[in-house]
Amino acid sequence: MKTLHLLKAPIKKMNSLPPVKTVKNWFADWRLYVLLLPAMVYLFVFCYMPMYGVQIAFKDFRTSLGIWASPWVGLKHFERFVTFPNFWRIVGNTARLGAYSLATFPCSVILALLINELTNLKFKKTVQMITYMPYFLSTVVVCSMIILFLHKDTGFINTVIGMFGGQRTAFITVPEYFPHVYVWSGVWQGIGWGTIIYLASLSGVSPELIEAARVDGAHRLHIIRHINLPHLVPTLTILLILSCGGILSADFSKVLLLSNPLNISRSQIIETYVYEIGLRNSQFSYASAIGLFNTVVNVSLLLLVNFISRRISDVSLW
Repeated sequence: MKTLHLLKAPIKKMNSLPPVKTVKNWFADWRLYVLLLPAMVYLFVFCYMPMYGVQIAFKDFRTSLGIWASPWVGLKHFERFVTFPNFWRIVGNTARLGAYSLATFPCSVILALLINELTNLKFKKTVQMITYMPYFLSTVVVCSMIILFLHKDTGFINTVIGMFGGQRTAFITVPEYFPHVYVWSGVWQGIGWGTIIYLASLSGVSPELIEAARVDGAHRLHIIRHINLPHLVPTLTILLILSCGGILSADFSKVLLLSNPLNISRSQIIETYVYEIGLRNSQFSYASAIGLFNTVVNVSLLLLVNFISRRISDVSLW
């Protein structure tokens, strides 16, 4: 098909560069910068100013002395965390949840492609509304629903299993089931919201290009494979890079609400351990060191994946 072959042809780079903004142009757009100002103030106050306290990760912080007067201890707290007997279990649980969640990212892509193929506008909006609704539920409500649905005696899931002669199981108390409960409940809650970006990207596909492909004999699967999917690749790559940067960052509140003494071997992650050490035991320096360790690993993964993506596909964050 000629149209499909033309899609694979390399696009020539434009020789002309965009005009450089002058000081006069900056002042002409001052209203836009005023709109941007609240977001910049928010980032500075809540994201950059707290970085001043990161230094307590290298100190033996005491509230009576303050941050500056507390004695330096170097990498003492980092060594303590690395040599902690449950270090590999905690890091492994966190990485397992992050990698498992990352592996489900095609679900939003598939749903977006399916919704995009719907021709009945009313049915399309109904599907979008139903899939979006769980995203607006709070984490507390979602976790309460999960606990109720998975209850051994009265839960909906166990009721269905019992109807087919299966054995009822207290899923929320079995450590091996915790990653599956956490990840797939997250897919159910966020799959509809995740399709928004992909549907917005698909809306940019040229209708003339699709019509030309149909004239050449392309059916729906050909259009999805040779037009829609290649159009989604840049967006998909950027979102995948960003997701890899948070592979050691799980949903703290959700894990905390779903964890219990019976599944603690799989539900204890870095964030819950920091919460226990920092807030409950008031070991602020040790908790800060763990948080800084987690951030450094996430940023390193982000830089590595971005570098690999730039080398392989020429699509990257920078």
